[in-house]
Amino acid sequence: MIEYVKGTLADLSPAMAVVECHGVGYGLHISLHTFSAIQGKQEVKLFVHEAIREDAYVLFGFSTRQERDLFLLLISVSGIGGNTARMILSALSPAELCDVIGSGNDKLLKTVKGIGLKTAQRIIVDLKDKIATISVAPSSVSAVQNATAVHYEILEEAVAALTMLGFPPAPSQKVCTTILKEMPDAPVEQVIKLALKRL
Repeated sequence: MIEYVKGTLADLSPAMAVVECHGVGYGLHISLHTFSAIQGKQEVKLFVHEAIREDAYVLFGFSTRQERDLFLLLISVSGIGGNTARMILSALSPAELCDVIGSGNDKLLKTVKGIGLKTAQRIIVDLKDKIATISVAPSSVSAVQNATAVHYEILEEAVAALTMLGFPPAPSQKVCTTILKEMPDAPVEQVIKLALKRL
């Protein structure tokens, strides 16, 4: 079992991080929360969850143990797979997710793409008592984007991430373009978060 991967951040997109460790590049599926936390770093340590299926061997990476703990709780809920759990953790920070589950806010939870009212309620019922065991600090990662970043690059990166998450490119581009017109200074992770709620 892989507990964590520590090494050089060789490649990074909003949905995937490649960490090189002793000559081996590990491709880890990440949430937007982790993307924000490791953006701009050269050396990283990501906590790992291995998803081994008949047709695939997938690694999920997390910037904190708490985020991984939340991910494991989410995939323990019937009907929630790894990609859906990652989608939830991309739309809501760990602190926000704990607040949403703790307060029983199913309306906010069902704004996440792919989560209907019944699933949102099931997550809250199943995890309300369990999240008390996870201590999550308020999110300290500010969504600061380098002022020199080109508008087009943010659009391209956001669309690429949404495509990797399974959304068709055309609607993704349309939604991201609209968001960037409304909020020209929005960082890529914010554009993706907003797009997840609109697609």
